[in-house]
Amino acid sequence: GALCRTRPTDLVFIIDSSRSVRPHEFEKVKVFLSQVIESLDVGPNATRVGVINYASTVKNEFSLKTHWTKASLLQAVRKIKPLSTGTMTGLAIQFAINRAFSDSEGARVRSPGINKTAIIVTDGRPQDGVKDVSTRARTLGIELFAIGVGRVDMNTLRQMASKPLDEHVDYVESYSVIEKLAKKFQEAFCENVSDLCVSGDHDCQQICVSTDRSYTCACKEGFTLNNDGKTCSVCSGGSAIDLVFLIDGSKSVRPENFELVKKFINQIVDSLDVSDKNARVGLVQYSSSVRQEFPLGQYSNKKDIKAAVKRMSYMEKGTMTGLALRHLTEKSFAPSSGARPGIPKVGIVFTDGRSQDYISDAAKKAKDSGFEMFAVGVGNAVEDELREIATEPVSSHYFYTADFRAINKIAKELPTKFCPEEDPCECKAIVNFQTKVEDLINSLTRKHIL
Repeated sequence: GALCRTRPTDLVFIIDSSRSVRPHEFEKVKVFLSQVIESLDVGPNATRVGVINYASTVKNEFSLKTHWTKASLLQAVRKIKPLSTGTMTGLAIQFAINRAFSDSEGARVRSPGINKTAIIVTDGRPQDGVKDVSTRARTLGIELFAIGVGRVDMNTLRQMASKPLDEHVDYVESYSVIEKLAKKFQEAFCENVSDLCVSGDHDCQQICVSTDRSYTCACKEGFTLNNDGKTCSVCSGGSAIDLVFLIDGSKSVRPENFELVKKFINQIVDSLDVSDKNARVGLVQYSSSVRQEFPLGQYSNKKDIKAAVKRMSYMEKGTMTGLALRHLTEKSFAPSSGARPGIPKVGIVFTDGRSQDYISDAAKKAKDSGFEMFAVGVGNAVEDELREIATEPVSSHYFYTADFRAINKIAKELPTKFCPEEDPCECKAIVNFQTKVEDLINSLTRKHIL
């Protein structure tokens, strides 16, 4: 089929949080928003996103100029709370015209290359008029999509939406199925491209090189392309690392998502040069208690590690992240657990919710001990906790996504951040330097003789 990337767009969600929208239904709306955002090319020169929350009043949750990354957008969406009063849809659309799509709030000058789009989600009959204000919005070049849920008035949706109506009006019987519309909007923001690397429709872990109607993968300097032709090995060429995964097995994760977490672990393992001398991997699962699945060095090849990960059973209890961090510091990186003195130590903490105990002291101790700590959060993970766990610079040591299905993207990016640089005094580095010097001398000698 056609390849695509998302067109540069000023996109504003206008979401109804009137009292008829129950709290658990509003959470479904936030998941829908997050899934659409996940599919966008987000950035100041790509797609900008804002959210307007309305009931009897209008609240500007965040503007087009507020967030430039998917991670920060997704965190901001998670924090939105329902207003739980009336339904002033016309007022919300007017607010979008006057403020959300204004230059001062980050909207760009109207041009053929920049789309201006609003997605309105509502479940009832508005208490004010929408026809005239929607006409003004469309006249100003704003494309309006109207999504109705449950008891919504269909005539209202048709008054708001741009034409053709069959492309701009959607209805779902309940909020529980609103997520199915995410795919429609992913396609709506798509533009065809012929370059697979530009479209992002490839499996290269690091570098995509375009060829005629296809592509090949390559790796950054110091990395090696694996036999699959897609992923790159890090920490290779004699570099060593002790890596421990600290995995949340609390009941909020759910069994089907826990299987995705296992794939996340094994995807990272695939990118390592696993051996007794190079990369060693350990795995700890935690919930209300902590369980060491296997210590560092128990398995000396990828096949055995991945098999052990697949065998891991789901604990399905609470979320004692602080307890798990203390276990990591006191036991996982101890020599008795296979840790090697003088070898870089990396911890990857994966969680989907707020810890039920304090993490501050344990997180600080881990970082003070010289461990490089990465924090990966999904769903209801708390941004402040992720930042507290992560090593400085925090921006490159913590990751967040609203959807478990998107963690494979994090697994592609994360390994490139913890490969230790080779010691310039190591034998391999010296040999490479000597070889370069000898080649240079031979070249100069040949020139002199000639």
